[in-house]
Amino acid sequence: MADVKPKLLVVELWGLGDLAIASPFIRAAAEKYEVTLLAKPFAKEMRQRFWPEAEVIPFTAPWTAFAFGSKYGFWRWPWAEMLGVRRELAAKHFDYAVSARWDPRDHFLLKAVGARERIGFSRLKSERYLTQALVRPEPVAHRFEHWRKVGSALGLELPQSSQFSPGNQPKPQVVLIHSGARLPLRVWPLKNFLAMAARLREKKYIVHIACDPDQLGWWRDHGENAICPKSVTELLSCLDGAGVFIGNDSGPGHLAARCGLPTFTLFGPQLHEWFLPLHLDAEWVEGKACPYKPCSDYCRYPTPYCLWKITDDEVWPRIQKFVRKHLQENVTAGSTTLP
Repeated sequence: MADVKPKLLVVELWGLGDLAIASPFIRAAAEKYEVTLLAKPFAKEMRQRFWPEAEVIPFTAPWTAFAFGSKYGFWRWPWAEMLGVRRELAAKHFDYAVSARWDPRDHFLLKAVGARERIGFSRLKSERYLTQALVRPEPVAHRFEHWRKVGSALGLELPQSSQFSPGNQPKPQVVLIHSGARLPLRVWPLKNFLAMAARLREKKYIVHIACDPDQLGWWRDHGENAICPKSVTELLSCLDGAGVFIGNDSGPGHLAARCGLPTFTLFGPQLHEWFLPLHLDAEWVEGKACPYKPCSDYCRYPTPYCLWKITDDEVWPRIQKFVRKHLQENVTAGSTTLP
């Protein structure tokens, strides 16, 4: 009779990049545990590619909303749905439940579903909901280091954030530029991305443009046949057609790294030490100094000058070297239409 795996609940309720960073942990955990992942609905699209043995329960937590004032409008929260999710999770009788966030809301959820062992990083006395409160990594540690600590508590050995190898699969000789990001303060001006695309094409590289919905009109007005992925599945298709990724500090960049692409990231209000994509060949440009940096969701100034003051002339030598390193030189310039 086969050994029965312990049941493990993994909670990661935030963005695409957060879930991509958690992916190595989820994949490793699924080898030893019967994993259930509570995450946003796009996790179901990621499941088959990254952790097919995990079960996904989709849930959009109201406190993860980014519209001002909507996080804590408790009277507008979907209480019936939330209670239904709690009942569904409680019925699974988890042996372990974990969160890598120092978030009391996550910890209360772990307690509410009745998991026997609850592991996380305490904040605001949330250790009352946990059975094992872990010590947080160093302040400048990468976000993935929190998952490494959780993994260690579960008997999992995970590589350091700087040790993820790119793999040996051949990649198309294509540069994918993605100009979007979940938050406007993390978006480098589109005119700068346009300048990068033009310079790369002058060097005979094939360049594809992907963007967010609110950017599509601008790109097409400037002569680019850009595409706007409407789902994670469509985004994965774009990434599979590329050899390197250039973009903002955003979810698509983290997903690109998990697909094995070298990434070049333009950081503004955040620190690369925290959120550099997990890839041995990940490169970056740091945002300009600001007394309020790092920022999470909002900027205190009319424009995020930490990012906007990075010029295309300043970045071009780094991007040219990055692309030359990972793609063949003098490839034939081709269509800018994405498949």
